Amino acid sequence: MTDQSFGQLTLLRSNLDRFPMRTAVYKSVLRSFPAMKGRLLDVGCGKMPYREEIVNNTSISQYTGIDIQTDVHYSDDIKPHVIWDGKALPFCDQTFDTVLATEVLEHVDDLDRFLSEIYRITSPGGTFIFTVPFLWPLHEVPYDVARYTPFYLEKKLNDSGFVNTQLHATGGWHACLAQMLGLWVRRGITRHQGVLSLLLKPIISLLLRMDKPPARFHESAMILGLRGTASKQ
Repeated sequence: MTDQSFGQLTLLRSNLDRFPMRTAVYKSVLRSFPAMKGRLLDVGCGKMPYREEIVNNTSISQYTGIDIQTDVHYSDDIKPHVIWDGKALPFCDQTFDTVLATEVLEHVDDLDRFLSEIYRITSPGGTFIFTVPFLWPLHEVPYDVARYTPFYLEKKLNDSGFVNTQLHATGGWHACLAQMLGLWVRRGITRHQGVLSLLLKPIISLLLRMDKPPARFHESAMILGLRGTASKQ
């Protein structure tokens, strides 16, 4: 079976644990391109993996990356434009037309304050774009603080003043099973990892091709993660 590719990612035996999640986030960013405009702030930008594609494929006029001081090793040519203390964002009100936060909210210990800050720096008519994991192991310990349901996130966004909140699952039952198999074989076991990775790779590939994220958040729905947008009037 040939490798399954999405953007810059290719399904390999060595990345069976990361491929489902990273592909889901990447595809979520691509889907949000039409909503990106004007001045964009990438919050918790890390090594800014989406910067080049955003700059080249959207109508934004300025890209700014901000992150807290972390253990991330930045090269000389890849560093956040702004270092932040994780509390008050160091920008004036209504500075940005688009705010992006991929896989960030689960690390925020005061979600109300964070969303209020995002709302404050977003210009009227601007958009907040985000993704969050749902099925993912503990990471960046001890700074992994939450997993969110769509109902809770929508309430918190509305409480912060955002409107027109749109939330979608990034994967359903098949993607979740693919994710768990990948995590098990690459992180959960140590014996026979190579052979089992070889056997599971085509199964994981098939599951991802079969996957259909739930169209609505009904009882017993299973989600890999969430992508969403919210607007400021």
